[in-house]
Amino acid sequence: IAVITRSKRHFTPDNFLLKIESFSLLSKSGLEYKSDIFEAGGHKWRLSLYPKGIEKSGNGHISLYLAISETGKLPLGWEVNASFKLFVFDRIRDVYLTVQDLGGGAIKRFNDTNNEWGFAKFLPLNTFNDATQGYLVNNCCIFGAEVFVHERSVKRQCLYFIEAPYNGTFTWKIARFSTLNEEYYYYQEFAVEDSKWRLKVYPKGDSWVKKKAISVYFCSCNCHLSERNVFAEFKLRIRDQIKGMHKETITEDWFSSSENRCHSEFLLLKDLNNASKGFLVNDTVIVEAEIIKMSKLK
Repeated sequence: IAVITRSKRHFTPDNFLLKIESFSLLSKSGLEYKSDIFEAGGHKWRLSLYPKGIEKSGNGHISLYLAISETGKLPLGWEVNASFKLFVFDRIRDVYLTVQDLGGGAIKRFNDTNNEWGFAKFLPLNTFNDATQGYLVNNCCIFGAEVFVHERSVKRQCLYFIEAPYNGTFTWKIARFSTLNEEYYYYQEFAVEDSKWRLKVYPKGDSWVKKKAISVYFCSCNCHLSERNVFAEFKLRIRDQIKGMHKETITEDWFSSSENRCHSEFLLLKDLNNASKGFLVNDTVIVEAEIIKMSKLK
């Protein structure tokens, strides 16, 4: 629904001004006048002025339209979406009467079918011709235009979830475990779908549980996609290599770049070193990560 608004402002239109002297001579013919071409928003435009209005819909008014120009250079099936304001200058009060459509059709689709939009009843002729209104002074008038092109640059995203993704389980056999001297160790990166992950293990615990428990971290490695969030439901385990009574836990969360999800106190060192429990066999610890469900974008 068109909602035509009229307001006044002091500053000059940004894109185009059209000054017409001896307006009465132009008006006598009643024919459409097409302005010179001007550029706005990367496209060429011109104003179309009907000094006595368009027949039927604009009788008794000045009609003013914005038309896109040089469309022969545009690709097949072209379309330009733009909103615009049209102006007439009040020379007495030094203000511009601004006319625009703020309704549901405020953004107009310019294409091969409709290459011109505007206002059939831009301004009543009796108002325009009244010298006290300031629009026609000494047979001279000024019209203007501002055009705002709305480019199609929408970013689209489709989020979906994968259960039990292919190659979603990773096993890390940490040999010579008792000789590890570094604070923590990384497992090589592994890829699941389009996400990359790795494990991080503190053999003697992180700063929260130092010398009390082994700490296990699950890390996102998509560092170059810093704006990205990835959901994962995952299981971490340290395998019981004798009885199969594994130590494991399930966690779910959203990851952004370089974020870790950890279990600081994953397994007490006294249980790890208890030979009967089977977590440390032949000085080897087996840590596993299993992705149960994860998100993916397309």
